[in-house]
Amino acid sequence: MRWFTEPDYWLARLIFQRTLAAVYLTAFLGAALQFRALLGERGMLPVGRYVARTPFRRAPSVFHLRSDDRFLACWAWAGCAVSAALLAGADALLPLWAGMLLWAVPWVMYLSVVNVGQTWYGFGWESLLLETGFLAVFLGNDEVAPPVLVLLLLRWVLFRVEFGAGLIKIRGDECWRKLTCLDHHHETQPMPGPLSRFFHHLPKPVHRVEVAANHVTQLALPPLLFTPQPVAGWAAALMIVTQLWLVLSGNFAGLNWLTIALAASALDLSALTGPREFPPAPVWYEAVVIAVTVLVAVLSYRPARNLLSRRQVMNRSFDPLHLVNTYGAFGSVSRVRYEIVVEGTAERTPRTDTGWRVYEFPGKPTDVRRRPGQFAPYHLRLDWMMWFAALSPAYARPWFGAFVERLLTGDRDTLRLLRHSPFPPDAPPRYVRARLFRYRFTSRAHRRETGAYWERTYVRDFLPPTRLDPDDDR
Repeated sequence: MRWFTEPDYWLARLIFQRTLAAVYLTAFLGAALQFRALLGERGMLPVGRYVARTPFRRAPSVFHLRSDDRFLACWAWAGCAVSAALLAGADALLPLWAGMLLWAVPWVMYLSVVNVGQTWYGFGWESLLLETGFLAVFLGNDEVAPPVLVLLLLRWVLFRVEFGAGLIKIRGDECWRKLTCLDHHHETQPMPGPLSRFFHHLPKPVHRVEVAANHVTQLALPPLLFTPQPVAGWAAALMIVTQLWLVLSGNFAGLNWLTIALAASALDLSALTGPREFPPAPVWYEAVVIAVTVLVAVLSYRPARNLLSRRQVMNRSFDPLHLVNTYGAFGSVSRVRYEIVVEGTAERTPRTDTGWRVYEFPGKPTDVRRRPGQFAPYHLRLDWMMWFAALSPAYARPWFGAFVERLLTGDRDTLRLLRHSPFPPDAPPRYVRARLFRYRFTSRAHRRETGAYWERTYVRDFLPPTRLDPDDDR
């Protein structure tokens, strides 16, 4: 079938595949370095406890068979190895069927992680990585030109990511309609980056332009993805520019780079590369791609209905394999930034003059003089959840007590999630407390005078001084 493939998109496919492989690599690296403390045998939300009460059909995962720390580590590092091989182009060296199987491996492996990840893996980009990774299996390698149907399915994902985010904003916080959300967002976003303070201090008219441009990108451009070239390509290119702006202004884990990868698959780069010949696609391959397209079309009913609903929800999976999902972000924007500062002391009895020492996190603000770092696409899961906990204690209820307990026992895996612990593992604190502060970016004059990036104001206690056993008089 001549219509089945589009040779002009071979370079767009290559860029998409290598970018996706890089995101897979950072995702598995994050699991390898953080999984044990968050979800391991002695983790804050142990996988073993979760799979014991959750049937396989609701959360398909290899960890139903085995969930000890050694197996978890081997699984995550194996995912890193496969992702690195794909990033290096190993799929291009294999027959078509073998290349497809190789792309299926990280999808199956990461599905196992996400489906037992509980709170720590409850972010929309986990489903986005799985949905995108599933379609990547059927995109082919150098033995066949990119199939038109899969390219269209990738655009359908990108449409839902952008259009869903645009609708949730217009239907949500009135500041999006008033073009004022970015007066606050750069300061209050979950994890600011090195340039977030600069973006926050841009003139308010520039913030209005930012919001208006966001509405154009997320509401006007997505339908153009399904128009002929060069219009579709220009729409995708503008989406890439917007995503790079977000990369510069904050840390949103893998979301921006996944969106960039999807947009890259819609670019017609044939003017740069010239024509390239491919052999005809095998009949079995055509049949598989058509079957997958039908499957995705059927599963798209509920996500499409959600887009049209006045009660639109964001970041929802409608099947345990995360094949077709709904997306969205920042339907509401915080006006005030709160941060939980966790402290410990070795003193026997806390008093008003007790010297409390601070636990420093790698990403979230604590030390007012430390400039925010750049971490995305790597995802600092504990830091992100600390931001949610500061919004409402309800977000912290499943795991915060376990986190404090591990600080009190000097758990090495938990301490590795931190930038700095004031207590070594063999000499943990006697008490731990948590206090809530309001954080603001400093003015330019204050920054020059003090060297501080933040100023903060005490709000209230989040957790009073707590110890493991009041009867233990160490």
